[in-house]
Amino acid sequence: MARRDGDSERLRVPQPVIKHRIASGRGAMEQPNVTNDGEAALSPRFWLALVLASVATGFFGDFLMWVLREMEVIAFSYHGGSFQAAVGAVSGLRRVLVLVAAGVVGSVSWWLIRRYLGHEKSEIDDSLWAGDGELGLRRSFLTSVVSEIVIGMGASIGREAAPKLLGGAAGSSIAKWLHLDSPQKRLVVACAGGAGLACVYNVPLGGALFTAEILYGSFSLPVATAALVSSGLATVTAWSYLPSHATYGDIPEFHFTGTLMTWAIPAGVIIGLVAVAFIRVIGWVSHYRAKENQILWMMPLVFGGVGLLGLVYPQLFGNGKGIAHDALLGLGSSGFFLAMAFLKPLTTTATVGSGAAGGLFTPFLATGAALGAFLGTEWSHVWPGSPTGAFALVGAAAMLAASMQAPLCGLVIVMELTHSGFTAMLPIMVATALATYVVRTLDGYSIYSARLPGRPATTRPDA
Repeated sequence: MARRDGDSERLRVPQPVIKHRIASGRGAMEQPNVTNDGEAALSPRFWLALVLASVATGFFGDFLMWVLREMEVIAFSYHGGSFQAAVGAVSGLRRVLVLVAAGVVGSVSWWLIRRYLGHEKSEIDDSLWAGDGELGLRRSFLTSVVSEIVIGMGASIGREAAPKLLGGAAGSSIAKWLHLDSPQKRLVVACAGGAGLACVYNVPLGGALFTAEILYGSFSLPVATAALVSSGLATVTAWSYLPSHATYGDIPEFHFTGTLMTWAIPAGVIIGLVAVAFIRVIGWVSHYRAKENQILWMMPLVFGGVGLLGLVYPQLFGNGKGIAHDALLGLGSSGFFLAMAFLKPLTTTATVGSGAAGGLFTPFLATGAALGAFLGTEWSHVWPGSPTGAFALVGAAAMLAASMQAPLCGLVIVMELTHSGFTAMLPIMVATALATYVVRTLDGYSIYSARLPGRPATTRPDA
């Protein structure tokens, strides 16, 4: 653009303090991600809402994790160490009865919530992608608390959905209180939702990428900055109760090897194919899940069935963290890892189909870790040289990234969760890219888009 009298005709919003261009005359806006704030103006009121929502999200994350841990103590006398060991230490009858009780508590609670608060929105993904981020605080709070209660009692579903939802609901309420416009509210809700995941898993960078790559769908400079601030603030706030160390804190540093690099290529394709199947099943059971009065008998029945499987495999209780941990440490046989790679998706999809509300983050991560450990163990018979845990780490990252359709987010989150993988980066990147490409090429749904509620046929998009 031509200049007049040496002054810049810079059009960036907001305007920079320095008005003159550099000597070459080229504009700063030629870098695509810095041109403007986008739809959401990053005003002082926006930053105030973001800070308040992020701090609230951190405290809500603490509260929800406290609820989860208290229920684990009540249900299985769990006070630390391995949750699956605590489950395995109680009698088989207690395991089944606790899960049936979780089904009763969950079914009655969610039936009441959906019956009397059905007019309030509590689907954060749908609210962000098809609306302005409006969420009902009452329904979101109650749904989240019930979710953590039943997970603490052993339900086979992820714990991250609750802090993600409640963080977004806090952001929605604060944005409305401060009279932000719809685009600003949507960005605050997206940032607070990603911050909810970040604070309970202690993955601040992963949470910011989750906001930008998945919830908001933009890596522009303003969005990335807001997401980083929000996830960082929520994580630091949550340290008032939650630990500041890695979720999987005892994972060794795995190194690059030729066998791991070569294995990552076919493994990425296989993991992508498994992810497509798992996501498709999740989409089917989400659409046909138990509704209204069906939930009152379906959920206790399904939870009881999971409890019976748990008589043989206590690892199936909870979100799957124990499965992932065992795989990352290489603790188990090839047959065990294969069983977990099959049974964890089975119990999780059944739980979703019963009408339960919860996340899929750790169940998919656990499935990927178990599948990677199984494939790696078999591969090592042909070409030894890497520990089982290295294959599990690659599998976890590839499955998580592919299932979220967010390769950067999935890769970074796994590395933050384990504080490992930096010296095995190339195999992880190859498997992650291939698995994500397979899912995108064959289908394109993610664990979030596959669970969106149905629309009337006349309003459905073509893809």
